[in-house]
Amino acid sequence: MLSGAVKYAARALSYLARHPDEPLLVREVAEATGIPGPYLAKIVNTLARRGFVATQRGVGGGVTLSRDPGATSLYDLCVALDDPIVETRCLLDQAECSDERACPAHEFWKSHREVEIRFLRGTTIHEMAAFDARQERQPDAPAAGQARSPDGRHQR
Repeated sequence: MLSGAVKYAARALSYLARHPDEPLLVREVAEATGIPGPYLAKIVNTLARRGFVATQRGVGGGVTLSRDPGATSLYDLCVALDDPIVETRCLLDQAECSDERACPAHEFWKSHREVEIRFLRGTTIHEMAAFDARQERQPDAPAAGQARSPDGRHQR
């Protein structure tokens, strides 16, 4: 499971990737993505120090992406925000996970962790932005068993 900071960072960068030609205020990004503004401001500050975004104060200022969203992975965000998922750790919290110090869950955890890391490295901000853009264009799908009224709204 990813930390809240990484989830919010991915959501914010996805939003910025969908608005590449305009600096956006942190407040605007927070409102559009449902991320608490003060928390997003801290995340943006960290991402700016790590080179993911550029910030500009004053009139016409805001936040823009500094990296190509197609070359920025979830793994990159996890490393930048010190997410525990990228740490080499033991599933049973015995010690640092290693072949030399294999606990009873080691083989299972080693293969499971490799799958997680491969997924994180292979999933980019560009892909997330494309997904989010598709979601914005599609009206809400009715729940199973619900029909739509002629005006496109869900019927109860």
